[in-house]
Amino acid sequence: MTEKKRIVVGMSGGVDSSVTAALLQAEGHEVIGLFMRNWDSLLNNDLQGNNNQDICPQEQDYLDALTVCQKLNIKLERIDFVKEYWDNVFTYFLEEFKKSRTPNPDILCNKYIKFDAFLKYAQKNLQPDYIATGHYARINYNPITKQYQLLKGIDDNKDQSYFLCQLTQKQLKYSLFPLGNKTKTEVRELAKIYNLPTATKKDSTGICFIGNRNFQTFLTNYLPANPGKIVDINTKTTIGNHNGVYYYTLGQRKGINLSGMKVPYFVVEKDVTNNILYVANDNENKWLMNSNCTVKSLNWINNSTLKNPLKCNAKFRYRQSDVAVIINFINNDEIKVEFSEKIRAITPGQTAVFYDGDICLGGGVIDQIFR
Repeated sequence: MTEKKRIVVGMSGGVDSSVTAALLQAEGHEVIGLFMRNWDSLLNNDLQGNNNQDICPQEQDYLDALTVCQKLNIKLERIDFVKEYWDNVFTYFLEEFKKSRTPNPDILCNKYIKFDAFLKYAQKNLQPDYIATGHYARINYNPITKQYQLLKGIDDNKDQSYFLCQLTQKQLKYSLFPLGNKTKTEVRELAKIYNLPTATKKDSTGICFIGNRNFQTFLTNYLPANPGKIVDINTKTTIGNHNGVYYYTLGQRKGINLSGMKVPYFVVEKDVTNNILYVANDNENKWLMNSNCTVKSLNWINNSTLKNPLKCNAKFRYRQSDVAVIINFINNDEIKVEFSEKIRAITPGQTAVFYDGDICLGGGVIDQIFR
């Protein structure tokens, strides 16, 4: 961009969004900060009829975002999307866990909140040319296909295209990712150069907008414990008890109440109907190795690139190395994905994201797995 634009930056109170705002301002653009409040611990716990007083440190994030905007002399607005987050992200999150699946709320948060509710609010009330976030990804416009492409960020360790796989052409058209061509180290250095108060602030972890907390304890606020048997899948013997199969995920080793065993056990299967958690201690983890899966709820960013069958790469969890796959289309919203090599602990409910080199083609929800 060479001419001055009006850009609304999603300010999270972290170093990435802070540097995003500073870079755009340094390029001569008019920058407005917008802080999203998407989680209210007291309200949401009240909706569930319990009294957990565990408060997310979101208020501190707002104060950090405000301090950064004051430093840069830019306006900061604050908007609540608590209802939108509950309706579109957290309700789905809970429903999936009830089915003993493992959803990814960060992807839903990007789809429904950051690039939907946020974009609509900004366009209606602030009339920007673009919105911008601190994601490590890139956007490219292909003049031949006349479509926008979502590309991986150049920092392999921080690339966040996986979490953006549900974005649409319209959302990409009005979005900017200024950090996509930078490494995390460079961003930290820029924060120091701009003398930003968030320069040394630790990156946020945990569930999108809810924060880092004991996950099983957090879930018990919404999904009551439902104790059952832990069974060794090889010997068919009961070796312990679990608190509820939906609290565990395939491949999990820690936190399964089997600390007294001489060898480590892994979660390999969850029988929701009979409330049984199956585990195994196989060194080769044969029960966790998968050869193919089906994927639903698909979003294709660039339809012009699709073929049947489609050879491409895939990630089945964040920061996993790309795996060569062959996609066969079952219908418009379901595909079968065959792996070039067996993959450990593919998990229903998680997201499969597909790539052609650095180009993110899109992704969907893993539905069934096959050994």
